[in-house]
Amino acid sequence: MISPRFPIVPRTSVSGAAPQPGLAPAGALRYKPELQNEAAVEQTHPYDTIHPISWDELQRDCRELSRRLAKHGPWTGICAVTRGGLFPAAIIARELDIRLIDTICVTSYDWQTRGEASTLKRPNGDGAGWLLVDDLVDTGRTARLVREILPAAYFATVYAKPAGRDLVNTFITEVGQDTWILFPWDTAAQFVPPIAQSKG
Repeated sequence: MISPRFPIVPRTSVSGAAPQPGLAPAGALRYKPELQNEAAVEQTHPYDTIHPISWDELQRDCRELSRRLAKHGPWTGICAVTRGGLFPAAIIARELDIRLIDTICVTSYDWQTRGEASTLKRPNGDGAGWLLVDDLVDTGRTARLVREILPAAYFATVYAKPAGRDLVNTFITEVGQDTWILFPWDTAAQFVPPIAQSKG
């Protein structure tokens, strides 16, 4: 259950598609102008809001991303940035009928604690003809690292924050820099008692 002190931030599609129900206009995002570089982002941690994403939302956004990527193919294969990029890569591979899938294994997060990005496993080559996929570009720390390793790859993320969006070729949804996106693989449904049964 999400704590009441973490209000849900509205989302805005930047894909050019018709707005989805419940999505707010771009001006509703609580973007802080001072969060335009990695140092500023680090200094203003922790996050002010949490925005949960459902499996249905993720699939819808990945399908929208697939429609856009289909215009830029064909692709030699997909390289997923682990671990967050594995789920979007699977959906995109299905939608674009891509059978060759590789991974670039990077570690930089532990829950909401951001650490130094490091590479555990990297593919061969410079990424030419490959689609590089991740769930989110945040401060750009991970994105810069994978860009150095695969400079010729076409980099696509489902979600993007202002500090890192210029490092990817395309994305579908932008969220405020102060927002933590809670992905469905990090959550579980639980029973919540009715208000009438609550004490106080």
